[in-house]
Amino acid sequence: MRDELSLEQKLEAMLTVALEPISAEELADVLETDAVDVTTVLRVLRDEYLDQRRGFQLAELASGWVMQSSPDVASFVAKFASRDVSHRLSSAALETLAIIAYRQPISRGQITALRGVNVDGVCRLLEQRQYIEEVGRAGGPGQPILYGTTELFLDRMALASLSDLPPIEEFMPPIETANRLVEEMGFDIDESSEVS
Repeated sequence: MRDELSLEQKLEAMLTVALEPISAEELADVLETDAVDVTTVLRVLRDEYLDQRRGFQLAELASGWVMQSSPDVASFVAKFASRDVSHRLSSAALETLAIIAYRQPISRGQITALRGVNVDGVCRLLEQRQYIEEVGRAGGPGQPILYGTTELFLDRMALASLSDLPPIEEFMPPIETANRLVEEMGFDIDESSEVS
């Protein structure tokens, strides 16, 4: 039996019980060591877990490090988690959140225009869940609130930054499909492209 606990053991233990991501600086402060050493050890552990194909992994997110389930077992985790659906977001909330993520900073009025329905209630819910927050005010009449996503949103989406969002083109139909739909609706493509 070893007399002294390794830095790896201490970090694993702390991240196993952490409810939210923890920065390397915070971990280093608790362990009275250097944040660079903590980051180095966490990256080695992350790679080891990936190599060993464990059911969990270490992820470096926007606000710090977190222990989470591996994407390889996502279907089993989803099946297990679906037993408690009280915290799920509706499709309207998910659509609104996606618009904010890709178009931020954006006002409620702009979101409403894109979705075609009033989003006041959905925005309040997303604020309560701390997925979006006020990031400023628009110029002009009324100076409406501009919304953006939060660090919690990035953490829950397992993203280090907004630049890690998948390209929006992956979710859009090809231009040929869009043109065909426009034609089927009886619009001339050239005329429709001039509409602002």
